[in-house]
Amino acid sequence: MTGKAEVALNSIMAPLSLKMESLQFSMKNFRLKTKQQELLLRIGVLCLVYVLAFIARLFSVLRYESMIHEFDPYFNYRTTLYLTEKGFYEFWNWFDYESWYPLGRIIGGTLYPGLMVTAALIYWALRLLSFVVHIREVCVLTAPFFASNTTIVAYFFGKELWDSGAGLVAAALIAICPGYISRSVAGSYDNEGVAIFALLLTFYLFVKAVNTGSLAWSVASAFAYFYMVSAWGGYIFIINLIPIYVMVLLVTGRYSLRLYVAYNCMYILGMLLAMQIRFVGFQHVQSGEHMAAMGVFFLLQVFYFVDWVKHQLDDPKLFQAFLKITVTAAVGAGGLALGLGMASGYISPWTGRFYSLLDPTYAKDHIPIIASVSEHQPTAWSSFMFDYHILLIFFPAGLYFCFRRLTDATIFIVLYGLTSLYFAGVMVRLILVATPAVCLISAIAISASVKNLAVLMRSKPKITSTVATKGANISKASSKVSVDQSLPFQRKGAGILILGILYLLTSYVTHCTWVTSEAYSSPSIVLAARGAHGDRVIFDDYREAYFWLRQNTPPDAKVMSWWDYGYQITAMGNRTVIVDNNTWNNTHIATVGRAMSSYEHEAYEIMQSLDVDYVLVVFGGVTGYSSDDINKFLWMVRIGGGVFPIIKEPDYLVNGEYRVDKEAAPKMLNCLMYKLCYYRFGELSTEYGRPPGWDRARGVEIGNKNVKLEYLEEAYTTSNWIVRIYKVKPPVNRW
Repeated sequence: MTGKAEVALNSIMAPLSLKMESLQFSMKNFRLKTKQQELLLRIGVLCLVYVLAFIARLFSVLRYESMIHEFDPYFNYRTTLYLTEKGFYEFWNWFDYESWYPLGRIIGGTLYPGLMVTAALIYWALRLLSFVVHIREVCVLTAPFFASNTTIVAYFFGKELWDSGAGLVAAALIAICPGYISRSVAGSYDNEGVAIFALLLTFYLFVKAVNTGSLAWSVASAFAYFYMVSAWGGYIFIINLIPIYVMVLLVTGRYSLRLYVAYNCMYILGMLLAMQIRFVGFQHVQSGEHMAAMGVFFLLQVFYFVDWVKHQLDDPKLFQAFLKITVTAAVGAGGLALGLGMASGYISPWTGRFYSLLDPTYAKDHIPIIASVSEHQPTAWSSFMFDYHILLIFFPAGLYFCFRRLTDATIFIVLYGLTSLYFAGVMVRLILVATPAVCLISAIAISASVKNLAVLMRSKPKITSTVATKGANISKASSKVSVDQSLPFQRKGAGILILGILYLLTSYVTHCTWVTSEAYSSPSIVLAARGAHGDRVIFDDYREAYFWLRQNTPPDAKVMSWWDYGYQITAMGNRTVIVDNNTWNNTHIATVGRAMSSYEHEAYEIMQSLDVDYVLVVFGGVTGYSSDDINKFLWMVRIGGGVFPIIKEPDYLVNGEYRVDKEAAPKMLNCLMYKLCYYRFGELSTEYGRPPGWDRARGVEIGNKNVKLEYLEEAYTTSNWIVRIYKVKPPVNRW
């Protein structure tokens, strides 16, 4: 029985052992090599970063609702909606009679269509795949989607600059960097949402083309540049930075055929493609802002010609003489052509916005409409710390590593980082342009530092031994063994430094999460505050006012307001506006500023000439909202006075101070803006223990509590008094 049992047991176990052996064999086949494991880990981390970049920008949707933020995005949404409903041909030839009354606006020739076309293509693709989605949802999520795509480009760019480790760190840094999130949260449907992706893609493809000399990469960079031109006017930075980079390579003796192929293809093809955008047109060959690119293009041809002659001539002296003649002739011809072009007017001078980048005081002295925008102010140091945090520490270290290993690629990122940081210091909004460079250079510092410290931690102690012998017999031997005693301390120091870097990165993640949640995820159209008991209070006055306009005014009603609210009134109120955020006609805006700054009877004449039916003002005296029209009023005076000398800024100031209380200037207390904001406000008590008419935004008691209106009448005031709408009375019948 025992033998039979063993035979039976063996017959059962034999197939199981065969199965186990086959399973082990298959597992051995499935086992990945080291490089394959690294690749799989890299892909996994990159996918997580991709998802992180998207979900980190959804705080605004989770806390409020799916809505468009700010002011300009409402124009972008309105035009995108028109594009999806009417088609591209109608969109390209659309004359918008609801903007800039009575002038109107040609939409196709006055905007960068890249954002609208991108969102429309995404919408049509989703509809083709049978996804039931509204175009508004696509617009809300376009910026987070392209932010995720930017992390992929940052990875490949960092890999091209340094190594794959730097690429992964760069992708992770830019995924949550507040300097980029500020313009790419859900609902921020602005041009920068896709433009930063296009900008970084253009730079990466061009550097790749310079490193390889491949015509394919050059063509790809030209198409990426075309996409950037179609999306944002910031393409001027690209078309000036790349020529500066090429010039630096030429001066430092790094000219190569790779550089010649990359720049020529990118410039020629990119210029031809950019000319297809109606808003850009022939600026590439006529605008002074594009002349640097053209000059470097011709200089590169001279370099190629000289290099070819050098290989043809055997006599060095003859070549030196030829070089002097060629360089002199090229510089002379270029200077003569530039002078004739500027003298004849063929080459237009630099624009005011370009001058304001080189001279921070230029806009304040010459173009107040540019200086009036908060995003155009010089950047405070606190803003750099707020948007970059520890990257301000790693950025100089990254520059050090780049200078230690100078290549064509690292020279480009150094130039990009330094120039963009300068412009970011001149103008707050350009922190966005500098953010990719700061993240890439900081990633190089983090990756290189961690790699060097890890090598130091893994190093083994070096042991040196010496053996001494006496005589021919090896009977007596003495050996001395010495061990490097400093190595353990170096390894401990390296471990401490790595822990320090991890701590800094952890604090960076915490800071970015807090900034994204609290500062950059609040839509300006819906205001939030904390109540007396710490509860959250929502002010939805903007949408309340625009809904009232749409429901209670005639479809052909004309609304006058300051230009900040023009896009929102047109998109949400569906009413014609006198001026809006396009700010292309300074005289028209100055006319509105003059009306707001004048006495009521003077303003009434201006409003009659513009066929104004309603006037909308924003007032924060009740809620403490500081971004209201009273705080913006001084810019209305300056812009209006810049065109109409009858408006003088000193008439509204007292001892150079802007006041709204009893000591305010008489013209200030009786101008139209003051009356419209403070009408019936003198009867209202806003704070316990304060007198009626206490302005919470400015912390004073107003000077004119008995405001009377003769030519306008109050039509609607929102529940929190933030938006006030007045109806313009018709002229009195003289019969």
